[in-house]
Amino acid sequence: MTPHAEPCFDDKMVLVAPSDTDSDADVELDAAAPFLSKPSSPSKPMLRRGPSPLASVAACLASTPWRLLLLRLVNFLTPSFLQRHHAREQTCPSRLSPTAYLDGMRGLAALFVYFCHYTYQAFFIARSWGYHGENYEILKLPFLRLWYQGPQAVCVFFVISGYALSYRPLKLIRTRALPDFSATMSSLTFRRGLRLYLPPAISTLMIVCLLRLGAYEWTREFANDRTFMRNVAEPHPARMDTTYEQLRDWSWQMYRFLHVFGWDMDGGRIPYDVHLWTIPVEFRCSLFLFLTIIGTARLRTRFRLLVVAALLWFSYRHSRWDLILFLGGMLLAEWDLIRAAHVSPPALPQDEKAATAPARPLWKRGFWILVSIAGIYLLCQPDEGGSDTPGWRLLTSMIPSWWTAEQYRFWQSAGAIVFVGAVGHSSGWQSFFNHPAIQYLGKISYALYLMHGPAMHTVGYHFEKWAYSLTGVDGYWYNAGFVLGACFCVPTVIWWADVFWRAVDVPTVRFAKWVEGKCITKA
Repeated sequence: MTPHAEPCFDDKMVLVAPSDTDSDADVELDAAAPFLSKPSSPSKPMLRRGPSPLASVAACLASTPWRLLLLRLVNFLTPSFLQRHHAREQTCPSRLSPTAYLDGMRGLAALFVYFCHYTYQAFFIARSWGYHGENYEILKLPFLRLWYQGPQAVCVFFVISGYALSYRPLKLIRTRALPDFSATMSSLTFRRGLRLYLPPAISTLMIVCLLRLGAYEWTREFANDRTFMRNVAEPHPARMDTTYEQLRDWSWQMYRFLHVFGWDMDGGRIPYDVHLWTIPVEFRCSLFLFLTIIGTARLRTRFRLLVVAALLWFSYRHSRWDLILFLGGMLLAEWDLIRAAHVSPPALPQDEKAATAPARPLWKRGFWILVSIAGIYLLCQPDEGGSDTPGWRLLTSMIPSWWTAEQYRFWQSAGAIVFVGAVGHSSGWQSFFNHPAIQYLGKISYALYLMHGPAMHTVGYHFEKWAYSLTGVDGYWYNAGFVLGACFCVPTVIWWADVFWRAVDVPTVRFAKWVEGKCITKA
């Protein structure tokens, strides 16, 4: 859930067509165009400097009737999928890029992360079906438990990031367009930090404002009440005595959040939103990936593959599952380029009939479906107790003794690479991830990742408290309250994410492009 200089794939949460003329930033800006103010038409040069942007905005607001301002605000706060047809078309376009399925996959993974954080507060979800002769609930079976598992979704995120960040540079390498490759890598490296860190900086500053307004105090008691939070009780951020102290603490936490000089997974975790620990990991792995791409740019394909495979093995031997996933995504991108997987036009109709392309042999389609199922099964590795869980005893025993990371990362990482690779060979899976609803989740995925924490801690907990007050918390009535609360919490989180995507995520992409344009030397 990224700014580039040409069609680059520098977006933690955005993947677009491997085109030579479009960038993911351009696509996102086009998608949000109905919700953003239109630039003024060009005018003739004037000798005097015009008013500042803030003064222009203030003058515009002062000259606009309050009823019109209110109407525009209501229109902006309306979810994009409920707005006029043009806005819906921009949000879920009828023509998709050949790699749009990865965008949808990422969006669904972001939703699963939210489901995980909603579910693990009420239930112990780390153990799978049959653990220690217990845990026989049907939703804990492999495959059925995937929709509320967060670690597996993070693994998928990282594979997609490795693919997305590698595809365009590798394509330029293979066509020997080294000047374009140089410009692309410069843009990727320069804007990666802005793309990843600006939206979290704004979202956590928003949390600071909500703290000062007392929004977190309304649910602080509920958040720590073990009557309702029966497993994980996510702590509310502390409210300081003064706004100055709060802002000073936020500034220090954001400084720690950068965390580029260490490889501790939790080193970048901040109390304002404990879910954001993946952002520093993403940034470090992105820089490592860029170095790998640059270092192998002039190698022949076979030697580049050998070097990347050696780096992957080295990362594996040192239990760096995060680097394994990024490098795995890079290998998948190279393989797709070798087999010309995305040679079709950069925009394809969603409803284009499969008959227009030659049918693949049935055995090949069946093979890749089976491979994808195997990948999903590996993704379902339980976070805890695999050695005492039916179906996982043998696989757990195969984890090397020198693997120092969490054991569940071992097979989950392998499963993520296998599944993403298999989907690239399966038109059925690609059609599923190209569904408009899933594509919409891909658009808002980064915003969904950033917003589900504050939305739940302020508004969502009110819905949960209300739901439990209706159902009670005894026996299965607790489960009923959990489901009833979800009926209100899930739409609320998606609404927050939709607004944040249009108000913050897309403008930060534009801002990063503007900054780069101001800083680079002109040809």
